[in-house]
Amino acid sequence: MVYQIKVKGKLDESWSDWLGNVQITSAPAEDGTWVTTLVSAVPDPPALFGILDRIRDLNLTLISLREMGGEESQS
Repeated sequence: MVYQIKVKGKLDESWSDWLGNVQITSAPAEDGTWVTTLVSAVPDPPALFGILDRIRDLNLTLISLREMGGEESQS
């Protein structure tokens, strides 16, 4: 499954490998704060929980978690 995770704060792409090879984009929100969007093909629930654990370890605030679809690979 492919998931999109949004968190408060700004992460650059250098965190991709540490978070489990996710695609990372950051952009300012309308209120001036930063929002980072992570997109990843996740093979199973434990892998998703691993990404969420790392987000917790970075002390980032989770905004949303959305399932985007099937077994697509990242480009």
